[in-house]
Amino acid sequence: MGQEIERKFLVRGEFKSHAFHAARVTQGYLSSVPDRVVRVRVTGEKGFITVKGPGDASGVKRFEWEKEIPADEACELLVLCEPGVIEKTRYLVKVGKHVYEVDEFHGPREGLVIAELELADEEELFERPDWLGEEVTGNPAYYNTALARGYREEQAGG
Repeated sequence: MGQEIERKFLVRGEFKSHAFHAARVTQGYLSSVPDRVVRVRVTGEKGFITVKGPGDASGVKRFEWEKEIPADEACELLVLCEPGVIEKTRYLVKVGKHVYEVDEFHGPREGLVIAELELADEEELFERPDWLGEEVTGNPAYYNTALARGYREEQAGG
């Protein structure tokens, strides 16, 4: 339990050849209210439930609590989630001393690729690989909850 410090970027180049791991991810939201997001995720053979609090003004720092749960229980909880379950492939790419989590979205957001980087503090320096594009940290359009709403709209035909 604690503060999550994260930066987000669009991806504009080839990164897959640098990845050391890839896994299919399915995630949904039991609550997408910004002050108390509750996410359920299945990654490979593992399940997780995550609670996130409100972010700071920059969108860089927010409260996060996560617990691993059995994958079958996570799958059962996904059925209870708000419409708009997200499907993506997550790649792990080591750059310098950091690991970028690069999400390639499927379905209605096909073609969208976002890299996330967790940092120890807001001022920590990090390497920017040449495949990293525009920073979108703090831009609500790139929050996974907003992307899930896009999935809902697509499923509703609009």
